[in-house]
Amino acid sequence: MESIFEMDMIKGALDAEGITYTIKEHRDTAYNGLFILQKGYASLFVLESDKDRVLQIVKRIRTLPYVAYSKDE
Repeated sequence: MESIFEMDMIKGALDAEGITYTIKEHRDTAYNGLFILQKGYASLFVLESDKDRVLQIVKRIRTLPYVAYSKDE
């Protein structure tokens, strides 16, 4: 996962599908995010039996356009 926003979207989709998962975040305040550039924001771990479904979900989420809304508009 590349960002906290992508992680939140994936978590929501997996929760909605009832898929069991574990997320390991790579941020560390002691190193001020140094390892995020090397490893990404987080790693996602799922059961082997859910792998194909999860890959489809992640691929779908990554193809969604990012849209920012402003309260000022």
